[in-house]
Amino acid sequence: MHRGKGMKFVGDSRVPYKANRTKTPPDYSEYPGKTEPFWPDFLLKEWMVGAVFLIGYLILTVAHPSPLEAQADPTNTGYIPLPDWYFLFLYQLLKYEYASGPYNIIGAMVIPGIAFGALLLAPFLDRGPERRPMKRPLPVAFMLLAIASMIFLTWESVVNHDWKAAAKQGAIVETVEFDKESDGYKVYAGQSCINCHGENLEGGAGPSLMNTGLTADEVAKIAHEGIGGMPPDQYKGSDEDLQKLAEFIESLKAK
Repeated sequence: MHRGKGMKFVGDSRVPYKANRTKTPPDYSEYPGKTEPFWPDFLLKEWMVGAVFLIGYLILTVAHPSPLEAQADPTNTGYIPLPDWYFLFLYQLLKYEYASGPYNIIGAMVIPGIAFGALLLAPFLDRGPERRPMKRPLPVAFMLLAIASMIFLTWESVVNHDWKAAAKQGAIVETVEFDKESDGYKVYAGQSCINCHGENLEGGAGPSLMNTGLTADEVAKIAHEGIGGMPPDQYKGSDEDLQKLAEFIESLKAK
């Protein structure tokens, strides 16, 4: 290479000075406390958090146990089932005329299938990078419609359900042993009482006749005058048989 001659480096002012410099990622060990061993430190913390939540759930289950009802009776057509709260909106669909009876398949399969299928397609309607709700009208509209529908149907189901009747029909009643060959039971079986109160007096469309706390005179009065949903003059028979029936029901007490 001769003097005065040689390699010349020409720079471009449009390229930033540090543009081509690669920055080495910092070593996280330079920051004490930012790293920890996966075993046992990290797993121990995760286990402790999980244990706290598990203990909390166990305490809730002990303090507020699941409500139990009487033994299921397939012959009781008056029982009104009720699903858990997160299925109430689907349960409400089956109460409408266009989704019940012969159209059960519409309320149970078609409408929920279309609704959940639309929610699965919602993310594909707007695949842009924008994340603000106002910039994504279609997915936000579908989601708000779904939430509003679920809240409305759940509310309708809760409001229109007879909670007092449901509590009575599912109550666990202590059974009482009795003789079906007794005169009182024979009168009971020959009257219309057995259709509403069950073969074993356990209740059905009507309440259970065990442990009523009623006297024989009160039972006879109800048989003639009725009570609640029971209309008057349901008993058809002699006063002598009514007395046997009333004394029989009075005797059905837990010992």
